[in-house]
Amino acid sequence: MQKLIKTLLGSVVVALAASSVSAATLDDVKNRGALRCGINTGLPGFAFQNDRGEWEGMDIDYCKAVAAAIFDGDAGKVEYTPLSAVQRFPALQNNEIDLLARNTTWTMNRDTALGLNFVGVNYYDGQGFMVRKDLNVTSALQLSGATVCVQSGTTTELNLTDYFRANNMEFNPVVIEAQNDVNSAYEQGRCDVLTTDASGLYASRLELANPDEHVVLPEIISKEPLGPVVRQGDEQWFDIVKWVHFGLLNAEELGVTQDNVEELAANSDNPDIRRLLGSDGTFGEDVGLSNEWMVHAIKAVGNYGEIFDRNIGPDTPLKIQRGINALWTKGGLQYAPPIR
Repeated sequence: MQKLIKTLLGSVVVALAASSVSAATLDDVKNRGALRCGINTGLPGFAFQNDRGEWEGMDIDYCKAVAAAIFDGDAGKVEYTPLSAVQRFPALQNNEIDLLARNTTWTMNRDTALGLNFVGVNYYDGQGFMVRKDLNVTSALQLSGATVCVQSGTTTELNLTDYFRANNMEFNPVVIEAQNDVNSAYEQGRCDVLTTDASGLYASRLELANPDEHVVLPEIISKEPLGPVVRQGDEQWFDIVKWVHFGLLNAEELGVTQDNVEELAANSDNPDIRRLLGSDGTFGEDVGLSNEWMVHAIKAVGNYGEIFDRNIGPDTPLKIQRGINALWTKGGLQYAPPIR
């Protein structure tokens, strides 16, 4: 009986503790007047500073969308913290940032042992290899004995080792913490091969002195689902960031754009659109925001497709096709639960 009572009391304490922190992050963000967002130190298309010193990119737009949802349309209330791969998880764990939006791969260990929660996948990626064209290499299977530049503190290191071991090939790693330094080492000839996520390779190639002298090999050797991350233990905050992501996907599927969102919020008869934009229901209020939370987010950055096309799509320097990042209705993997 005593053991049962202790067990029940323990459950109550855990439940009370969980409820007591449920609104902590949202309250902190509102009281501070800004969302603290951890981002890449510099990756074209995802998080980089333009000529005016302003942060741009797909991950930046996710930070802005969350801020706009919280601060009734003010997407400027974000404090950006550039982080290396090694720094990113401790910064989130130690409450130095509220949200990590930094081309980060969702893995089981990161989602469990590190005390973190991935809210979804905003970009399905995979690891690849880039080499100089004059090496006359057409396949990663020809890289035995190569020197490979790789960033430390990433899934890329393990994938690299696994791939070469599985194919009975030898390689010499050059392991460096900052991706910019990895890229520099490759350009300076310290290694034959540069490896990272394929999206990162296309971005890195743009920054080389002669991009056309380098080629990304066809092999994709891993699954790299990239997405925003929050700390465990704050379900309300987890729900807010998760449903902003799902809301951006649902907006694209429903044809809600940055240009028409206000008109549809006022006049649409489509029940899915009305729920998304707060005309029906209390979905925003249910997570501690205004019912126009997604109107604010979409007005600030557009829907998922607009974010993709503006930052990394076919008409950008990266020229990345939607591919598996297309909506499920168009043969891709991007799929959001309904708001209802």
